[in-house]
Parts: sequence; C-alpha cells; structure tokens
Amino acid sequence: MSKIKISIVGCGYWGKNLVRNFSELGALHSVCDANSSLADKVSETYSIPALTFEQVLSSDCDGIVIAAPAIQHFDLAQKALKAGKHVFVEKPLALKVEDAKTLCALAQDLKLTLMVGHLLQYHPAFLELKQLIAKGNLGRLQYIYSNRLNLGKFRNEENILWSFAPHDISMILALAGDLPESVYATGACHLNPHVQDVTTTHLSFKNGIKAHIFVSWLHPYKEQKLVVVGDRGMAVFDDGLPWNEKLKLYPHQVTWVNGLPQPEKAEVINISLAESEPLKLECQHFVDSIATNNKPRTDGEEGLRVLQVLDGAQRSIHTHTNVSLETEVSPFFLHETSIVDEGCAIGKGTKIWHFSHILKGTKIGENCVIGQNVAIGPDVVIGNRCKIQNNVSLYKGVILEDGVFCGPSCVFTNVHTPRAEIERKNEFRTTYVEKGVTIGANATIISGNRLGAYSLIGAGAVVTKDVKPHAIMAGNPARQMGWASHAGEKLGEDLTCPREKRKYKVVNNQLIEIK
Repeated sequence: MSKIKISIVGCGYWGKNLVRNFSELGALHSVCDANSSLADKVSETYSIPALTFEQVLSSDCDGIVIAAPAIQHFDLAQKALKAGKHVFVEKPLALKVEDAKTLCALAQDLKLTLMVGHLLQYHPAFLELKQLIAKGNLGRLQYIYSNRLNLGKFRNEENILWSFAPHDISMILALAGDLPESVYATGACHLNPHVQDVTTTHLSFKNGIKAHIFVSWLHPYKEQKLVVVGDRGMAVFDDGLPWNEKLKLYPHQVTWVNGLPQPEKAEVINISLAESEPLKLECQHFVDSIATNNKPRTDGEEGLRVLQVLDGAQRSIHTHTNVSLETEVSPFFLHETSIVDEGCAIGKGTKIWHFSHILKGTKIGENCVIGQNVAIGPDVVIGNRCKIQNNVSLYKGVILEDGVFCGPSCVFTNVHTPRAEIERKNEFRTTYVEKGVTIGANATIISGNRLGAYSLIGAGAVVTKDVKPHAIMAGNPARQMGWASHAGEKLGEDLTCPREKRKYKVVNNQLIEIK
C-alpha cells in the first residue's frame, strides 16, 4: 500500500486506465469527473470517494492526475498546483506555450512535482533503446523517423498532430538531446475541413540529426514504429509486435569502395525486454517522484519543449513555411517579474526567478539558478552551474567561477569605505570566488579578497582576507576551522571524504588530494 495518495480527474476514455493502475499500486485516493454518474460508477467499483474538483483540491491527497480534455489542462493544473498538490497532466501539458511556461514556473516556485504523460518514455523498449545508443551500438545518430497510424479515434476538439504526435516528439527530443533548430510540417483535412487528420512533421537539429513524424487516424491499419539510424547501426522499436520482437538491433554497416557507399548487412538481433505495462511504470514513477522529491523523467520542462515543437509545427502547417525555433525559444528561463538589461549574456538552461534584476554588461553561464529578489551587475561575471539564492546582490567587481553556491542574503561589498555623497566607482575592488566555493546564508565577503576553490564559508561569517582552497571559515572576522572536501564534507583527522572517499594530505598548509 502506497503512502502517497492520488486523485484522478477524468475517468473516461484514458482516465479509466489511470484509475486502474493507481488502484493496483495502492495509491488511489479518489476520483472526479464532470459526468457525475461515471464518477459514481468508478467510485463503487474501486471503493473510493467520488469528489468534485473543489473537494479534491481541499482533500488530503498528495497528487492530482489530470486526464480531462486538453483545453482544460492549464486551468486544472494551475489550480491544483496553487492548492499545494503535485500534478501529473496527460499530454499535452497545455495548448499554449506561455501557459506551459506559467505552470513550470509555478511548480518550481512552490517546489512541487509537475509531470507530463509522455507514456512511451516509460516503455521498457524505449528505455533499452536509449541504453543501446548510450553504449554506442548505433554510433553517431543521423536520422530518426516515427509512424503513429490508425483508423480513428477521430476527434473534433484537436487535430491528429496534437492527439498522436506528442509521444513521438517526446521520444525524438530525448534521443536528440535538444530542441530542433527548425520545424516544417504539412497536413491534410479529409473528414473535417478545419481538423487535420494526416500530418508529416520534419525536424532539423543543430547536431545534424534529421527526423520526421508521420501521424494519421485515417489509415487502414495500426502502426506504432520508431526507426533510429546511426553511422554504426540501426534500431527499430515496433510496439505492434510481441514483446520478444518489439526492439530490434540491425548492426548494418556502410563501407566505401572506390568512392561509393556499399551496404554491409548483418543479422538482426532481437533485444530481450522485461515485459511490463508502460502505464503502470509511468504511474509508479509519479508516485516515486513525489515520495523522493526527485525530478520526473517527463517533467514540466520536458512537456514545455514538446509543446514548443507542436506549436511550431502547427504554425508551419498554417503558413506553409519553415518555422525556426531557435530564434523564438529563449535559451534561458526568465520569470515575468524579472528584468535583464540589454548587453547581458545569459547561458542556456539558466533560470532567473521572481523580482530579480540583471544589470547591463553582466555575463551568466549555463544552467545557473538565480533566486528571488537578486541583483547582479553591472559587469559581473558568473560561471556555469552556479546557484544564487534569494536576496543576494552581486556588485561590479565580483567574479564567480563554475559551481559557486551563494546562500540566502549573503553580502558582497565593493568599496572599503563608502560614503553616500562621495563618488568612489574608481575604487571598486575585485572579489574573486574560485570554482566550487560555498558561501553560507548571511555571510559577508569584504571586497578585494579571493576565495579559494572548494572553500566553505559558514553562515554569518565575515571574510576579511583571502581564503585558502578547501578551507572552512567561520566567525567574525572569519577564521579557519578545518578543511572541506570537494563534495563539501568536513574532513576528519584521516583527511578522507566520508561521501566520496577521496583522500587528502596537508602540504605547506595547503590541502592536496592524493591521486
């Protein structure tokens, strides 16, 4: 019996499968559906309450699964997050890119799990395919294509692109490891003049990978197939075949003879798979993500990327043009309440949260996290993977190398003897913070000093002089209290890191790792 309690909103066509799986996992708390008679029937079958959505929000469930029509996803998910619930939204995350960004920001701000139902990312065959690629069995990826075809289920509220293609886009983005640079899509309306029932989408990636997705609900037979071509081999994930044939590896090679390519075919290899229901694995993943506070494989950001491709493909269909995603998708996240001045350089994957201001000339690396109410600049330099917590100000003259952690409300100065009425900009002193340094909450770093790599500055400490690499500093003025490992652990007398087991020695009052 799971300790995590899940409520399902939407018990119809697909929702009933989610209800069954969460029930089998022992996590089903309650159900909700606009059709009250359907909700009552499910309630009776599984012996759990049928609630209104407002009752679900005020209940003691931990997470809410939304399997309602796509047009309702944003509104329901936003209300669920604001009620403090972890959320699993069936695809797509929303119908508008801006709405998806809002949900991602809200989940991040509230420290809640936001997961999107891209089911095939949990299929054992796809997981094994990713392993084959990671091991180099296919070599460098060159081309990917996916067919998702069937006769029905016909819809009027969304076209085939939005109904079928999210799963394929999700898989292709996971394999390519990035958003495509551009999208070109075509579609045809045969049953309804305003709803495409056949679409083909072409994706071009910066790393040279090309991909296309063919989806149709006006097809004589069912086909769900993903083909991946590399320069050392090929693989096919065919979900319509028995388990022992779903994933095939073709170790074909291409050789060059007299300047012409020649195929060297090899025997197909059926990849052994552990047979299991992908939906149950996906449901378990949601429960585990809540319990462990780990990011889901298909989190809100992943759902946002899929939505960006869908949106680009839809616009391509309407305009009959190639749509560039690179110029339209910001490489970093900026909350709507924050400001980045002109002349700043912000790296890919960096997130800048509420009420922060990045002043002109500032350079911030990739995958940094800038918290709330942070001021940086002008002309500050920050490396990659840094974390700047709430209420921190980094003034001109501060330089942070990679992996620096600045705790909440820590303070940097840039002039030793400031006066409000005396201009002293020519007296700014450089404060250099080397790689991997941790600065605790409310610590003060007096300008003109250098913090050595992987040093650890205790909460509330006042640093008035240079700090040695790996030194632990505390007090006012700060004094060395010991040594810290690369992992931030305090070293004992044996100078061995308790987390990573790295060994160190002290030479000339400097900590040196023993290789």
